[in-house]
Amino acid sequence: MKGARVPAEDLDEGSSAWLHRLGTAGAERRAAERDLHARLVRIALAETRRRAASTPVTGPELDDVAHQAAGDAMLAILAKLADFRGESRFITWAYRFVILEVSAKLGRHYWRNPPVALDAGQWQRLPDRFGIDLARHAEAAGILAEVRRVVDEELTAHQRRIFVAVVVDQIPRDALVAELGLQKNAIYKVIFDARRKIRRALVAKGYLEESGWSGDE
Repeated sequence: MKGARVPAEDLDEGSSAWLHRLGTAGAERRAAERDLHARLVRIALAETRRRAASTPVTGPELDDVAHQAAGDAMLAILAKLADFRGESRFITWAYRFVILEVSAKLGRHYWRNPPVALDAGQWQRLPDRFGIDLARHAEAAGILAEVRRVVDEELTAHQRRIFVAVVVDQIPRDALVAELGLQKNAIYKVIFDARRKIRRALVAKGYLEESGWSGDE
């Protein structure tokens, strides 16, 4: 349940100033909108660059995503000014809109040109992503087979779909959020549970010590 709205007189000075400027008309309002939009663009550019390693979108196209996200966030913020409750600073509240827009746009963008499906070699590299160097294990084939068995037999269909998409095919989480309509936290939970099942199976088979794998991280 949402908390009560903070009384206007109790808002921090910065939030009060933003609300006043955006609540006026004419030149003052236009100046406030320009200032806010400039801030949103900076945040969107920083966020897209932070995510650059996990998205196929690059170069000018990535910057374009940032500008689109800032523009759409701006429209959403102006439409929802009355919803601002003062539970955080106004600018913090506003930044959430642009972060969500960046996530949504990068996610949708991925599916316009998804990469070619990865081959079985990706499964060979899977243990390495969990910190298991197969080259140092005489039981390499057994480890890989056990991982495949757990994925095929012990994960639910939902867990298997998410796990293979994120860990094996390395589809960005933002793309799955856009495609499946899931919350990002739900995806993290599925991956965590799947990794825990795999770890337990490998420990039970004697391939790992109880504390010898970072797969839960």
